[in-house]
Amino acid sequence: MNSKHIIFDMDGTLFQTDKILELALDNTFDELRLRGLWAGDTPIEQYRSIMGVPLPKVWEALLPNQPESIRHEVDQMFLEKLLVNIRAGNGALYPNVIETLSCLKEQGYSIFIASNGLVDYLNTIVDFYELGRFFTEVFSIEQINSLDKVDLVQEIVSKYNIQSGVFVGDRLSDFKAAKANGLYSVGCRFDFAQEEELDQADVVIEDMKDVLKNLPADY
Repeated sequence: MNSKHIIFDMDGTLFQTDKILELALDNTFDELRLRGLWAGDTPIEQYRSIMGVPLPKVWEALLPNQPESIRHEVDQMFLEKLLVNIRAGNGALYPNVIETLSCLKEQGYSIFIASNGLVDYLNTIVDFYELGRFFTEVFSIEQINSLDKVDLVQEIVSKYNIQSGVFVGDRLSDFKAAKANGLYSVGCRFDFAQEEELDQADVVIEDMKDVLKNLPADY
């Protein structure tokens, strides 16, 4: 088993979610407006501000006055819109993602995904961009009852007996998960990153290729 391990977040770290986020959210809220369940503009900025939390938490924030049954329906609707846009090629990986993953693989790293995205969503990205060749395993928050990224990363650390490793992400939940599990954290100053959250990372990068020169020697 490899002794070098690196875990990546997906949204806002490897995948440019922003390219499909507004399309999918607009489509979803168009349907809500047609059904008289929403009035006004699509709350895209509110969503961007909480991007990175599990989807059930998103709908609690965006639709606080709707019952759980409607939130669940919206969750499924939004997921379908995202998948359609991914398969249509409307999304994109960040620059240098493929090159960076290839180099890490060549250097003997076990590479994982730990994401608040749902299983179908993550698998669609992995399949469309042919990323499966890089990853040892993809982990979704959907697999963890607590919906807590600390617990999700702990699942990876425990399953693969990871004594030391690196977590690459862009939001506070990523850096908390890294710290709680004894991992070195790399913060990506990309679309959804917030400076006060990046302060919690061990190091911050501007481009994915910079991961390669910011790996501690003992990781």
